[in-house]
Amino acid sequence: MKLKSLYLPVIAITIAGLVFACKKSNNVDNSYTSDADLQTQSDDQTRVSSETDDVTNDVNTMLAAQTSVTGSSIAPGVQTTGAYAVTSLICDASVMVDTTVNPRTITITYNGGSCGLTRTRTGVVVISMKPGVRWSDKGATITVSLQNLKITRISDGKTITLNGTHLYTNVSGGSLINLANLTSIIHTVTSDDMTVSFDDGAKRSWHVARQRMYTYSNGIVVTESGTHTDGATDGITEWGSNRFGNAFETVISTPVVVKQSCSFRITAGEVKIIRPAVTLDLTLGLDGNGAPVTGECPLILYFKLVYTGAGGKSVTLSLPY
Repeated sequence: MKLKSLYLPVIAITIAGLVFACKKSNNVDNSYTSDADLQTQSDDQTRVSSETDDVTNDVNTMLAAQTSVTGSSIAPGVQTTGAYAVTSLICDASVMVDTTVNPRTITITYNGGSCGLTRTRTGVVVISMKPGVRWSDKGATITVSLQNLKITRISDGKTITLNGTHLYTNVSGGSLINLANLTSIIHTVTSDDMTVSFDDGAKRSWHVARQRMYTYSNGIVVTESGTHTDGATDGITEWGSNRFGNAFETVISTPVVVKQSCSFRITAGEVKIIRPAVTLDLTLGLDGNGAPVTGECPLILYFKLVYTGAGGKSVTLSLPY
């Protein structure tokens, strides 16, 4: 089961470009940071969120395929003990499974292929699970280690490199290959030690705390929310410091919903990036009148983006996506 990123189609376009031109034309004051810094952080935030989502998708794809960890296989008759290569369902990676080690591992090695057309990936992701535990079990946990996962954007050659360990938990139990027959499947992803290295030499520590609920309604429906609280703000999905050393929080105020029946587009959700004196608030899944879309997937969806700077001055824009 191969899913698409929740963030890339919308946030990369809106936050990283449109708001800054609009802000300049409306003279919104922000004494704490420059337009260029804000644009760079928004671009960084989009890329890191998108790429960690894509790692989650790749991990789920390989877990659903391997009988040694899920209890069901999409390739009957293949070897299920020892150390062996398997057919990769990831277009730019090879995959090795090793059931002889403790914990058992599935190793995804990205080969620098450009099948995604927009970026290339090199590096390794290792999925580890203790013997006797199956990912389809309720409460099952695995660790996912990102090892020098370098992502290069083809359009401008800019890179980010991710390292660190994520803990995945199958809160509800169940396998995604059986999703159509289940009420829902809930996974959580957390990390306290992810580092992001940027191409200007900066290196920062980021944290991740998100939940994904998978349901089936005329196709796959993914509902993502943040699970961290700092005592004042709930729904935090990522936090840390950006490449300039400024603290930030990314909050999912309203769960982000992606529907396969809507061409894997985001059909609902509200996401905020909060920094001292600056807030970017993006509401998705609206109709042309600014109301939440209900019913069938429309041909055109709209977003509303509110930029609030120092002194409470703000700019609002609404566009289709």
